[in-house]
Amino acid sequence: MSALQNRQWRLIARPAGPVKRSDFEWVTSDVPSLGPGQVLVRVLYVSLDPAMRGWMADRRSYIPPVALGDVMRAVGVGRVVESNDASLSAGDHVTGLTGLQDYAVTAAKDLVRIDPRLAPLPRFLGALGGSGMTAYFGLLDVGQAKAGETVLVSAAAGSVGSLVGQIARVHGCRAVGIAGGPEKCAYVRDELGFDAVIDYKHGDVGAGIKEHCPKGIDVYFDNVGGEILDLALARLARKARVVICGAISQYDVRDDMAGPKNYLSLLVNRARMEGFVIFDYAARYAEAARAIAGWLAEGRLKTSEQVEEGLENFPEVFLKLFRGENVGKLVLTVEPR
Repeated sequence: MSALQNRQWRLIARPAGPVKRSDFEWVTSDVPSLGPGQVLVRVLYVSLDPAMRGWMADRRSYIPPVALGDVMRAVGVGRVVESNDASLSAGDHVTGLTGLQDYAVTAAKDLVRIDPRLAPLPRFLGALGGSGMTAYFGLLDVGQAKAGETVLVSAAAGSVGSLVGQIARVHGCRAVGIAGGPEKCAYVRDELGFDAVIDYKHGDVGAGIKEHCPKGIDVYFDNVGGEILDLALARLARKARVVICGAISQYDVRDDMAGPKNYLSLLVNRARMEGFVIFDYAARYAEAARAIAGWLAEGRLKTSEQVEEGLENFPEVFLKLFRGENVGKLVLTVEPR
C-alpha cells in the first residue's frame, strides 16, 4: 500500500483570529504500511465542527491540541481498504478520528463500524454521529429536560441546536430557538417545528426571550456564549439548568473571552451551569443512536446535512461555521482522485 498517495491538511500555525489557509500546509505523502491492530481507511466524508477551532489552540482543554506539523484532527467516515485486525475487514464502513486526509492509518479499536444501508453516510457525522450524541446527552442527561418545561437553544439552525429543540419537543417541552436571519428562522420554526424562534440578527434577543419564555427558561442549551448567554441568564426560571456545549462567538477572540456578567442569576434562581464533553458518554452512544434512529423513522425528528465539495477547499468551507452560512450539519466530501 506504500504506492498510495495521501493528500493531507497539516496545521503549521496557531490561528490568531479567524482561521486562514496559511495556518495549514497542503501536502501529499506516501501512505505508511500497517502495524499490528491497524487498518487503512479511505476517508469519504469529514465533519466540520466548531470544536476544531479549539483543537488548533495551544491551551488547556479536554483534549490535547493538534501539534504543529500534524494532520488536522477531524471526525470522518470511510471505507476500510486493508485491515490487520480481525474486528474489521476490507469493505467495512467506519467512523472515527480520521483527520483531514484521503487515507487514515489508525487502530481498529478507535473506529466504529457503521451500516451504510441504514442512512446516507454523512448522517453518521450528524444526527447519527457526534451532533446527535451531543444533543441527546446534553439535553437529557446534563440539562435533565422534563415535559412541560421551556427549553431555549442558541444556534438553533445548526447541527446540534436543531436536534436539541426537536428532542425537547419529543419529550413534551416547549422549544424556543435563537437563529440568524429570516431563512434560518423560518427553517427552525416551519420545518423543524420549534414553538418559537428569535432572530438575533434582526431583533432584540432580550425582548424575544421575555416574550417567548414568559415563565422563564428551565433549560438553556448554549452553543454561542457571549452576550446571548448573558441575556439567557437574566431570564432563568427557578432551578434552571444551563448547559454549556460551546461558545462559537468567542473562539476567534484574540484577547480575553467574554465571561458571563449575569452569573448571580444562578444564585438567585438556585440554578446551575454545567459544561460537558461528549466523549464522556462514549459507552452510551448506542443508546442515543437507537433513540434518534427511531425518532427519524417515525418522522418525529428531521435532519439535514450541508455537503460541500472537495478536501482541498477545507479552510474556506470551515469558515462557513463562523459566518453562520451553514444550515444543519456541515460535511466536506473527500474527493477521490
